[in-house]
Amino acid sequence: MTAIYKELSLKEFMAPVNGELISGNPDAVITGVSTDTRGIKKGELFIALTGDNFDGHKFLAEAVLKGAVCVVVDDEKKLPKDLPAGVIKVRDTLTALGDFAGFIRRSHDVKVVSITGSMGKTTTKEMTSCILEEGNETLKNQGNFNNLIGLPLTLLGLSGKHKRAVVEMGMNHFNEIRRLTRISDPDIGLITNVGPVHLEGVGDIHGVAKAKTEMIEEMHPDAKVILFGDDSVLMKEATRFNREFFTFGIGPQNDVRAEDINTSGKGVTYRLKYRNDSIPVALNVSGMHNLVNSLAAASATICLNEKFENITRGLIKFKGVKGRLVSVILSDDVLLLDDTYNSNPSSLKAALLVAKERACGKRPVIVGLGDMLELGDGAIEAHIEAGRLVANTGARFLFAIGAHARYMREGALEAGFPKERAIIVSSHHEMITGINDVVKSGDLILLKGSRMMGLEKVVQGLKDIRQKGGIL
Repeated sequence: MTAIYKELSLKEFMAPVNGELISGNPDAVITGVSTDTRGIKKGELFIALTGDNFDGHKFLAEAVLKGAVCVVVDDEKKLPKDLPAGVIKVRDTLTALGDFAGFIRRSHDVKVVSITGSMGKTTTKEMTSCILEEGNETLKNQGNFNNLIGLPLTLLGLSGKHKRAVVEMGMNHFNEIRRLTRISDPDIGLITNVGPVHLEGVGDIHGVAKAKTEMIEEMHPDAKVILFGDDSVLMKEATRFNREFFTFGIGPQNDVRAEDINTSGKGVTYRLKYRNDSIPVALNVSGMHNLVNSLAAASATICLNEKFENITRGLIKFKGVKGRLVSVILSDDVLLLDDTYNSNPSSLKAALLVAKERACGKRPVIVGLGDMLELGDGAIEAHIEAGRLVANTGARFLFAIGAHARYMREGALEAGFPKERAIIVSSHHEMITGINDVVKSGDLILLKGSRMMGLEKVVQGLKDIRQKGGIL
């Protein structure tokens, strides 16, 4: 019988987390789990998480005041005096959250697809869910809920109606994917690619491959592993494991591949090939990277034995993800490509290719870049190369912001970019006004940077200045 956590007693909660009841009624029923007092509801259990910049133990009294029936702590010394609620003591609250989420996942009859990789995780997750939702109630993590807090909270949303779940798993150090895999216990594990991201935590691209393939090592033997077969670094690392792999990509060696590819400014069409089957696919997003993402999504659903026609129906419904190369039309037919959610060398190269494709030689291109973070010792050279790429794209202007802005400008100048058109700015406002001063009717603006650079503020600023015509 399916166990629903909203019907569990404190006693039943404690078993999977190895908790000890310090006070309270072990038969008290919890109606939910929360880690944030801002949204806690009456009858829920509050888990006091701690991190570098926060400590949930400081909010125990507030949680109870708002209706929490029990709190979970890993430091009894931080308990307020005479707290009028149950108290459960665990060794580590973050571990307890993950252990409980794993218990809930295993208590439901649901097929889980776990997705990791250096690029394309979110887009692949969204495309996969679009396909699965054609025939199933499907759970997916929202926004950036892909870490050791977000993924467990996502799985706690499982209910009896869900037949499928698609979860994205991110990392910035070793053993994080290992832990997320143990929690999500996937039936399908998919790695989109490996690239030079989070190098501060794992050293180099081979470290990235090692960290990502922790998923393969932790998956149960009957689960299916899906890999980007055109990624030689990933495939070489994966051979360490004695497993069969299902692959996707452009190369003819892949189980799922694309043929008869046609790209345009507004999308991609191709024929998806799998064994002796072939179906037409049309995407409403542009770029070869999105074609590959769609092959990944199709592979996951094929491995779940979903109806083949649902792939076509699901993928055509995908309209893009906010902050990931979303096209916005501003006044005077100015096209803005908003790719401000994150950035790394590989995704920047892909974004510039899409910008060049969308410009079609007719729209002059203006590029606004922010720093690419967590690149470790390779940061300087990566930003110099970013400037070179902008110059080679044929952009008309480059605006750069961040600690590595001068290296982006240096790379652009090395590649022959005009000095007066490679501009370093010190604030979002300066980038907004600088771009607005030089943009002309029919131009294309590409904005891209790591999340912490906040370039979405530049997107909004340009929208505010230039009357928005609509979103493509």
